[in-house]
Amino acid sequence: MAERIEQRLEDRVPELEQLERVGLFTRKEIRAVLRKASALEYKIQRRTLRKEDFINYIQYEINLLELIKKRRARIGYSFKKDEIENSILRRVHSLFNRAIGKWKEDVQLWLSHVAFCKQWNAKHQLSKVFSSMLAIHPNKPALWIMAAKWEMETQLSSESARHLFLRALRFHPECPKLYQEYFRMELMHAEKQRKEKKEFEQAKMDLGEFNYSEEILNGEMARIIYRDAAQKIKGVEFHLAVLSIAKLFDFTQDLQKEILESLQTKYADDPLTWDYMARCELDLGSLQSREHTTKQTKVSEMTQREERCCAVFEEAVRAVPTGDMWKCYITFCLERYNRKTNSEELKQKRLERLLGVFNKAHESSLLPEALYKQWLQLLLEFNLFEKATEVAEAATRRFSMSVEMWQMRLQVLIQLKSDDVTHCFEEAIKHMKSKGTLPLWTLWVEWSEGTNSKEDTEALYQKSLHATTPAESVTMKEMYLDWTYRNGGYKKVKRVFTSLCENRPFSLDFFRKMIQIEKEQESCKMLHLREYYERALREFGSTDSDLWLDYIKEELSHPQGKPENCGSIHWRAMKMLQGDLVEDFVSKYTLLQTGHL
Repeated sequence: MAERIEQRLEDRVPELEQLERVGLFTRKEIRAVLRKASALEYKIQRRTLRKEDFINYIQYEINLLELIKKRRARIGYSFKKDEIENSILRRVHSLFNRAIGKWKEDVQLWLSHVAFCKQWNAKHQLSKVFSSMLAIHPNKPALWIMAAKWEMETQLSSESARHLFLRALRFHPECPKLYQEYFRMELMHAEKQRKEKKEFEQAKMDLGEFNYSEEILNGEMARIIYRDAAQKIKGVEFHLAVLSIAKLFDFTQDLQKEILESLQTKYADDPLTWDYMARCELDLGSLQSREHTTKQTKVSEMTQREERCCAVFEEAVRAVPTGDMWKCYITFCLERYNRKTNSEELKQKRLERLLGVFNKAHESSLLPEALYKQWLQLLLEFNLFEKATEVAEAATRRFSMSVEMWQMRLQVLIQLKSDDVTHCFEEAIKHMKSKGTLPLWTLWVEWSEGTNSKEDTEALYQKSLHATTPAESVTMKEMYLDWTYRNGGYKKVKRVFTSLCENRPFSLDFFRKMIQIEKEQESCKMLHLREYYERALREFGSTDSDLWLDYIKEELSHPQGKPENCGSIHWRAMKMLQGDLVEDFVSKYTLLQTGHL
């Protein structure tokens, strides 16, 4: 092993000598490089290899390359690259190959090698990396697409890219993304050939030796790919994806028409088809728009285009009366409403249209639950309080088991300072039983704190402890404790704490809150702190090392503390703590003893 390392270091000598000779590095820096290289070589020659050692070595060499590049730029020296950089590049490729040979399954390692090849323009090496990577990872479509794009865009080889896509599709015959990118590649190839042909024609050159197929020029290869894919891939999303790609090229009108007709035939009842058709009306308008128009004309044109979109959506909700279809319609209206405009008239029209569509969807009982919140926010924003109250009530009737709907209705009533808040809370809890009602109880007690008497609020807190599930009651106990201290003082909170301790479960924060309250008192008693720590440790002593440490610190720092108790607490902690927490406790306890914690 030592001989091998020595040989590798000797192989470095010529490049290092050149670095010193041309003034890029000093002799001291060369020695530092050799020392570092020696340490890194030893690590990758061990019997038990670690991936991190290879990554660190590769990163060191890349940093060295970057430093040489900067030094060259600074002194303006550009010679001897073959003896210096190329030698380092070969070594980095060799390190990558060794690491990848050992950890073939690590895709990130392959991608790092790809990125390195691209950065240093190692095209020949990159071609081999892609070939090896795809042989090991043929099950990852994204890698095939990456390799094909490189062939097409960097190597300018549409033939190689096509070959890669065809191989990829043998492994993934139903992968939409592969078909989309293959479709795009063929259209890019057609566009490139069209440009070449046009340039030759403009230069009045003889096209005899060049074979420009009319079919390829018109995107016929892309059409074949689309037809093949359409038989294998189901779903409107794929058709819309290839249609959006086709629209990027100005020679694909016939192809777009075919895709659109297929879309309307196969997926006439899909909301996404209707959504696309409706939105097309906006684009049609923009194509016809004139350059020199007044502000009023532009507003009028935009209004007409949006109304044409809405006419299609109106037809859609009649043809496909589903929640998803209404969602598409409302989403479109929301997008238009949120678009900035200087025209108050257009803004008002968009608002009226949006509120109208919300109402129609609601009346047809097809408004999705998630959209009620946005509707209510709009109604409240424009002070339509009566309508907001009516909509919120209807929402809870339709989705009576939804906590979010009840929350929303209650927030509306609270915001409007309605007299029906208490009745609505009671109705919500009655519908929801106990499971999942924590958000309602927290909202209720928070509202009560600012509205009702202390007696009523306390009664509500006590009621919540029995009405929520054991897990949810933990939060209510914390809130009750905090509220009691703020409104009833120390003596009252101590009584409530003792009372609450009779019923599990608890949270650690519940005990920590009581410890903090005790520490805030002028006559803070260690006797009480011990009681709270002991109670907390009974519940969390096996899972929280910091609790033990805080207890020990308290005994050491409190005027009434007993440092002699620390040994006993330490012994108990070692017995109770589980797994790695023991090691964590020991290290922190050592720091505490040395005064570093």
